[in-house]
This record gives sequence, C-alpha cells and structure tokens, in this order.
Amino acid sequence: MRGLVVAVILVLAVIAAFAFGLIDINQTKDAKLPEVAVKGGQVPAFDVNTAKVNVGSKDAAVEVPKVDVGTTTANVKLPTVDVQKAK
Repeated sequence: MRGLVVAVILVLAVIAAFAFGLIDINQTKDAKLPEVAVKGGQVPAFDVNTAKVNVGSKDAAVEVPKVDVGTTTANVKLPTVDVQKAK
C-alpha cells in the first residue's frame, strides 16, 4: 500500500512539473523504423477437436404465480444445454 501511495505522489509531481513549466521536452530527431526483409517461412498447422454443445428447450411444469391469491402450474419452455466431450 505504501508503494502505491509513493507512486501516486511521483506521478502527481511529474504532472505538476509539466504544468508549471519546470520540464520542457522537445523532439530533436524524427523516429525511423528499421528496414526488415522477410523471406520464406511457414505458418503452423493445428488439428483441433472441440466439444459439441447442443442448446434446445424442453417442456416442464413450473408453478407460476397468479394475480389473485395462489399459484397455478403452467407449461413453459426451459433452455437445455448438452455438452459432449471432444474425442
């Protein structure tokens, strides 16, 4: 925790130095990327087996509240998920 406080104070000090003109940075030379030549090579190949996921729905009887006092049972579609491991 103490290190975080010190880091915040240092950042604030640098920001204040820029704001009050104590630090002035001017670029004196433009940057240039190096020239690179690439020849040949090959991308890797992969054989991937993944799990099969089946998403569907099924009918189920679920108690659903009514506006009046009490509940009633209604048929609703519930989501299903079936996962088969990769072979």
